[in-house]
Amino acid sequence: MTTSTALLLADLTGVAVFAASGASAAVAKRLDLFGIAFVGFAAALGGGILRDLVIDEVPPLAFADWRYAATAAITALAVFWLHPQLARLRTTVLVLDAAGLALFTVTGTLKALDARVPAVGACLIGMLTAIGGGVARDLLTAEIPVVLLREIYALAALAGSVMVVLLYVTGQTGPVPLTAAAVLVFGLRLIALRRRWSAPVATLRPPHTGDPEW
Repeated sequence: MTTSTALLLADLTGVAVFAASGASAAVAKRLDLFGIAFVGFAAALGGGILRDLVIDEVPPLAFADWRYAATAAITALAVFWLHPQLARLRTTVLVLDAAGLALFTVTGTLKALDARVPAVGACLIGMLTAIGGGVARDLLTAEIPVVLLREIYALAALAGSVMVVLLYVTGQTGPVPLTAAAVLVFGLRLIALRRRWSAPVATLRPPHTGDPEW
């Protein structure tokens, strides 16, 4: 299997798992068939569209390659029909989201590097690719985007992007090292959820009432 074929398969797998994540979140919000398909499509392809626009690849693959849209639509519709068998939707959404985060981190960073984006920019593009679909899903289902909360989400993607860049620079772009980078992101995200790790937040101090009035 060539590197380009492996990258395509990883990208489509990321599309499928993010579409399932978005569709599951839409099912939990009791949206109709069109709403579920739309949220699944946005969750699956939002990050990739953002990535392609940033690296000046137009039209984005989501529109240029029918396999992307078809994968997102079929997966979202499958979740609509099979959701009674998907027990504990919240857990399902979180696991699928972690898997999509990992896959899109790797593919987004690699595509940025292949487009000759410098290392720092490639790390940021990889992170944005990974979190874009989740942000779209949360906004469409009236949730505060996970990336803006205390949970370790974007930081996990950024760590994976850095690892991909280091592997790329050292010439280790085979399936095994790239899979290891995806596992790093996936593992960090799930461990952070399990152990309730979070980034620091600002401490709000109560207003001081002893000041004289002006």
